[in-house]
Amino acid sequence: MFTGWHTATIALLALGYSGYYFCRSNLSVVLPDLIHDLAQHGVTANEAQVRFGFIASAGTVAYAAGKFISGSMADLFGGRRNFLAGMAGSILFTVLFVLSGGFPLFTLAWVGNRLFQSTGWVGLVKVASRWFSYSTYGTVMAVLSLSFLFGDAACRWVMSRLMAHGVGWRGVFLAGAGSLTVLLIANLIFLRETPEERGLPAPAANPLNVYATTERKAGDERTGLLAILRPLLTSFPFWLVCLLSLGTTLLRETFNFWTPTYFVQYVGLSSSQAAGRSALFPLFGGVSVLLAGVLSDKLGLNGRNLVLVFGMAASTVCLLGLAHTPGHASQWTPVVLVTLVGFLLLGPYSYLAGAMSLDFGGKRGSATAAGIIDGVGYMAGWLSGDTVARITVRYGWKNAFLALAVAAFLTALVALVLVWHQRIRNPIALEV
Repeated sequence: MFTGWHTATIALLALGYSGYYFCRSNLSVVLPDLIHDLAQHGVTANEAQVRFGFIASAGTVAYAAGKFISGSMADLFGGRRNFLAGMAGSILFTVLFVLSGGFPLFTLAWVGNRLFQSTGWVGLVKVASRWFSYSTYGTVMAVLSLSFLFGDAACRWVMSRLMAHGVGWRGVFLAGAGSLTVLLIANLIFLRETPEERGLPAPAANPLNVYATTERKAGDERTGLLAILRPLLTSFPFWLVCLLSLGTTLLRETFNFWTPTYFVQYVGLSSSQAAGRSALFPLFGGVSVLLAGVLSDKLGLNGRNLVLVFGMAASTVCLLGLAHTPGHASQWTPVVLVTLVGFLLLGPYSYLAGAMSLDFGGKRGSATAAGIIDGVGYMAGWLSGDTVARITVRYGWKNAFLALAVAAFLTALVALVLVWHQRIRNPIALEV
């Protein structure tokens, strides 16, 4: 049964998680201006780029570590608390970043921000697992995944408009914190953990989840941490999905953080133009997520893996194209290729900590599954910040894209292994 409260829950979760990006994409958007601002105080552009690459990497490591903890917390204590706490902490640390005057405080504020943000998605996944039937996981999670794609694109566009009207980086940060505060209040008032709190029946969980043989009666899914972790950690397909998360997250985080800087330094766009066009990456990624989500429910679970193989193989081709695109030749060629990577990458990426996490974890361990998958993926995030910064400064953007093409190709191979494994063990359903 799908009611108005189900629609409202989707809207609250999607808008709420979209708001997270006001306090997450902001550093990427203002980075060219922030580097320029620091140059006025004696910090060279290359030095500032490497330092902010380190800050981005440190934040990503904190985000990964938080995922491992917050996923289990959501399963044990509820997803709504995680979702709201992430918003509140992100707001506070965004304001601290504005008040910072140097790299030590910049680092502390960004690490704290990403640590709190790590609670958001797993909280969303937990609430979704309690509200929606497994037969709609693909479509529901596709819609909710638009929050980190269309939401990211919308936030970048708003911030680019602020910058085009002369708002400095501090003003952009404060505007983002204010916007997220409004969404925090709305979710605090209206979001509920389960449909039972609205007088509605509980939905069915995937009967093939890793807890299927020991699932308790509905309404009594909570159990000890070890009982939640053991079935996941002993599942070979689950670890293959974690490896897929490593490769796809490396690519996504690299483009999320460095695209505006690449457009300014290599393509020759202004800061506001770069911010606006960087929104095309998540925007067309959102279209991909919708298509992938519908295909997911129609093709079955092994169909998701085939989509992953195709998406990563095609992304490899586009990344090789970026590596061979000459600088300042055509502004639109690199923009189109970056957009294509977003379209090919983000739909398959959305499966991993979305529908696949719900399939593995059901109502009992979905947030833990999402936390581990995301956490393992974001362990590669260090490379997306610090390492990519060092490669671009020392070897140029061409070699950075060549390295990313290798990562995409290896990820496609892992997806092929998962397809083979599931066809051997179970040609129809996910082997859990």
